[in-house]
Amino acid sequence: MTSAWMETAATNGAMSVGLIVAAFVVVALLIGAFAMGIRVKRRESPPPTPDEQPRMPAGGPVRETQETRSADEMPRGDERILPHDLHHQSSRSDPGQPRRRWDEGSSGSFGSGGPGGGH
Repeated sequence: MTSAWMETAATNGAMSVGLIVAAFVVVALLIGAFAMGIRVKRRESPPPTPDEQPRMPAGGPVRETQETRSADEMPRGDERILPHDLHHQSSRSDPGQPRRRWDEGSSGSFGSGGPGGGH
C-alpha cells in the first residue's frame, strides 16, 4: 500500500465508516449467537430430580473382579505374522497366581501422605 492511498482513505472517511460497519456486524453476530444459545438451553430437558437419581442395587455395591493377567506370547516361527493371525487381546486370565493387595491400613498410593504399609 502506498502512503497516497492511506491519505486518501483517511481523508474521505471510507475506512472509518467500514470499521464502524464491521464492528456493528460483529456485535450483531455475538448477540444473535447469545440469543440462539438461550433458545437451545430452554429446549433441553431439565436436570434429574433427586428421585430420578441412580440408586445402589439391592444387593449392595458391585465388587471389583480380581484376576491376574499373563502375557499372550508372540508366536515364534519362520512365517510372517499378519495382524489377523494374532488374538484380540494381548493378555489372558492366569488363575494360578493370587493378586497382591496392599495392607488394609496403608495409604494405597505413592505420596498420598498416609502412614504407609510399614509404619
